[in-house]
Amino acid sequence: MWHNARVLEQRRFEFLFDGGPAEPVLTALLAYRNDDGGYGHALEPDGRGPTSQPLHVLSALHLLGELGASVHVPPVLDWLTKISNNGVPFGLTSGRDYPHAPWIEMDGQGCLLLTAQVVSALHKMKISHPWLDEATEYCWRQIDGLTSTHPYEANACRMFLDEVPDRRRAEEAAERLGRIVREQLVLDGIPEEEAHKPHDFAPTPTSLARRWYSDEEFARSLDELVAAQKEDGGWDFPWAAWTPVTRFEWRPIVTIDALLKLKAYGRIS
Repeated sequence: MWHNARVLEQRRFEFLFDGGPAEPVLTALLAYRNDDGGYGHALEPDGRGPTSQPLHVLSALHLLGELGASVHVPPVLDWLTKISNNGVPFGLTSGRDYPHAPWIEMDGQGCLLLTAQVVSALHKMKISHPWLDEATEYCWRQIDGLTSTHPYEANACRMFLDEVPDRRRAEEAAERLGRIVREQLVLDGIPEEEAHKPHDFAPTPTSLARRWYSDEEFARSLDELVAAQKEDGGWDFPWAAWTPVTRFEWRPIVTIDALLKLKAYGRIS
């Protein structure tokens, strides 16, 4: 963390695990904000350009929720209202001229993968907004029609179902989704090392996805997570480092994520 992390992750680490204040984390985060209400400047390391992009906004929303800083959400909602195209796109065309990972589709077309995660983050903060109402209904339509999926989309749906207010409907949908994940998860085009583990689908014991796995399966999954820690104290990420700097920026992010999971399940204090 101290060798390679950005200021944002260093201050976040202090906030989460060492009693540090929230204000420095928020100050570091807001440096990535643009005048249009969105976020850019490689907040999400795989998009290097300055333009506001959905992946950066998603990262910002997660952090704003973690910091209890929902006062900064209204400009984001204004931005989402402007850029949504039958859901939140994976990438906007404004980012095509800047370096970005080859798997980021900058076509401006809405998708369940991003929409479900953005909606989840907003519901977790108890936000109310007309755009959120419409986006929630979009997610419900897409999830109700799922017959197959891939790991990243399945996890996005799980995030949505963990936070959406209609809990009865969420539990029913999570049961269907769990059957798809256990029986017919599609891995076409996704490397085996990126196939999500039980602790990825259920990062906390209260997640609906925890019901998809037995206690024995989940214990093994957490054991694997512990064993994956490297000698330098951090964790690696399973996807490609398409440009060298992303290796140094992603590792602290996934290390914090791993520690939060282990803390949630009582493996660390």
